[in-house]
Amino acid sequence: MATCGAAQNAARSARIGSLNSIHSSSVDAALAEGLRGLGWIERKNLSIERRVFSGDAECLVKSAVELVALNVEVIVAEATASTQAAKAATSSIPIVFAATGDPVGQGFVASLAHPGGNLTGTSFDAGPEIPTKQLQLVIETVPRVSRVAVLSNPTSPFIRTYWQFLQDAASTLRVRLHSEQVKESKDFVPAFDAIAREHADALIVLSDAFMSAHRAVLARLSAEHQLLAMYGHNLYTEAGGLMSYGPSIPDLLRRAAAYVDKILKGANPADLPVQQPIKFDLIINLKSAKALGLDIPPTVLARADEVIE
Repeated sequence: MATCGAAQNAARSARIGSLNSIHSSSVDAALAEGLRGLGWIERKNLSIERRVFSGDAECLVKSAVELVALNVEVIVAEATASTQAAKAATSSIPIVFAATGDPVGQGFVASLAHPGGNLTGTSFDAGPEIPTKQLQLVIETVPRVSRVAVLSNPTSPFIRTYWQFLQDAASTLRVRLHSEQVKESKDFVPAFDAIAREHADALIVLSDAFMSAHRAVLARLSAEHQLLAMYGHNLYTEAGGLMSYGPSIPDLLRRAAAYVDKILKGANPADLPVQQPIKFDLIINLKSAKALGLDIPPTVLARADEVIE
């Protein structure tokens, strides 16, 4: 039996844009799933104009302009880079961002409670306790770990706070930290060489849009250096990373879909408060663990929300 929402949506059709800078089919699938659950079914009463970021920032901006020219009713901007491009392209078409970092600090909204413009959506930020939890999980997985490398992008807005929390946790957990920073793709190999010289036992990657875009490179280099690596969300483990803990990106996309539904029904994005993460996933890639010769403790496996065989 169709729901009331589905029946209402069937009476009209809508056209939206999707600007995906994460470049992941699972992100696109989560958005479509969320919309479908609300009665918006692609090729039936919904048309989605998709543009996927290929690594060229200029191309991303052009793609946002294309969506505006198509006069879509809503633009869904997946991650921070997409949100920046969409915001620059239009001040009138509603924009629903998903898994975007620091929406207030980036100037996307006036405040989380009262966005105040044509943008709203779901934030990826979950506070500095997440890296601390990641460090705890690393040590629980391999108790003999004594030195942990932390890889970050120095241009990310929360890096200093996250680093301070990690240092406090490391002191309590009696491990030493080594910081490496990367701003460009050419920095990855030298950073991993430096981590090897420091004899780090494990690696924590502080996630942002830049790191996410290079997740396959990170997984490969971590494997080559035989590092137990912990990442910030499921897209890393899908790309071959060993472990991830952080906000569920599929959940953030499904919740963003609910805002698309509200806006298509007449809601004003200025009145829809930005939603923060409420679901956090621990994901373990057993194939990657086997390649490292690592046995994940049963206590850690039992807490995993997903295990990739």
